[in-house]
Amino acid sequence: MEGVTTGLLWDIFKHVRSWLANLDRAGESRKQQSIQALRGVITAARETAVYLRQIKDTGKHNHKTEAHLAVLWTELGFALEDLDIKKLAKRCQIKGKQWSNPEHYDTEFIHKADISLERMEQLARQILHTVNNS
Repeated sequence: MEGVTTGLLWDIFKHVRSWLANLDRAGESRKQQSIQALRGVITAARETAVYLRQIKDTGKHNHKTEAHLAVLWTELGFALEDLDIKKLAKRCQIKGKQWSNPEHYDTEFIHKADISLERMEQLARQILHTVNNS
């Protein structure tokens, strides 16, 4: 390596080391974002279950709560999509659309989409386990 000084090599080494450290931090940041989004799915499923229990107990719907659930599920869908967790993201988007307009999808589509709260939480837990062990 004619013409390359020790100082230049040292500077390149420091730059590469810094770049690798930043790459590792970016990976850790993405991992934490994934964990947060997946935990959000579990929390949303439980919040939704509580609301459904309230409807069952009182027989009354609350449009403000339903609007909140529509936004919550939709935002989770976007977050998961950004993290490339596409199958769960799509389910969240469907769940959000269903809360915004319960008549948008027919019963057969909802059944095929497999968006029960239990299934959503189960998928989130499975992916969370994978993320935590990577």
